[in-house]
Amino acid sequence: MPEQLTLQNTQSSNIVRGFRDTISDRIKPLLNDHPFALLDFPDHSNVGDSAIWLGETQFFADHAKPPAYTSKLKSHDSCQMEQAIGDGTIFLHGGGNFGTIWKSHQDFRLKLLERFRDQPIVQLPQSIFFDNYDAVDETARAIEQHGNFTLLVRDQRSLEFSRCHFQCEVFLCPDMALYMEPLERLTPSHDFYYLMRTDFERSVRGKADHPGHSFESGDWLTEDKLQMRMTAATAKLMDFGHSPNAARVLKYDRLANTRLKRGIASLSSGRVVVTDRLHGHILSTLLGIPHVALDNSYGKLQNFIQAWTSEIGFLRTADTLEEAQALAEELLS
Repeated sequence: MPEQLTLQNTQSSNIVRGFRDTISDRIKPLLNDHPFALLDFPDHSNVGDSAIWLGETQFFADHAKPPAYTSKLKSHDSCQMEQAIGDGTIFLHGGGNFGTIWKSHQDFRLKLLERFRDQPIVQLPQSIFFDNYDAVDETARAIEQHGNFTLLVRDQRSLEFSRCHFQCEVFLCPDMALYMEPLERLTPSHDFYYLMRTDFERSVRGKADHPGHSFESGDWLTEDKLQMRMTAATAKLMDFGHSPNAARVLKYDRLANTRLKRGIASLSSGRVVVTDRLHGHILSTLLGIPHVALDNSYGKLQNFIQAWTSEIGFLRTADTLEEAQALAEELLS
């Protein structure tokens, strides 16, 4: 078993190094010496979005400097941002909210395109999904009228769709969580851990059954609110003396790290992971955990895996829960 773990960790490190190089090659040409903004901090319990944020801030720390302005959706102030960055680039947090599934994020994106025409706006890597063509047309008009929008996407299907419908530069780029360094896996306490969606992107139904094996299942949308308030309060005390924006960046990173640690603990509890969350797959890759990936409601995992991670030796993909259980037991053995 130790030899197997060493092999998985070595493979994970090599994979991550390649992703970091690809991300750098894609995004460095979009940087300049001007102050910039990084918007839409994910101040919610979904661990995957926190992992993306930490990859984004690590990338900017390595290749540029901290953003001159950051904000979360509900507290964004465009006037403050204009004062902080002038005509600098506006970077938008990546993820899976470009389209019609998560309306508040798409509405925010469209408002920025309308208000800051001709100012460079870069959408960090996203998966694209629209369920109606009226929304596609609205987005296409906003992008065309803006005139200086760059779109990074996480999979080939999103790339082809965007190049067909949107008049802007579109590039394929790995998810920004893969810019993080390989993560340290904790000691497992079960044979299997099932990280399964409980929101409306869920497509798999039923319950796992592994006679003779210990297993646990859950989602990562629930967090300890008291712990998060304490994290925010500690950040406020430690950030004394920083400018308001610098303090905000540090606070956001601390909140994201707290959420990431919760996700690592959940995934590490299984010797093998089964998941239908994209960042269950991505973090299992960073942790070197053997895992089985099921898809979400619109093909996000399979599209991403086909683009980037299909060659990972400790990954299997499944179409049904029954198939995932069988593959998980093979990985365990």
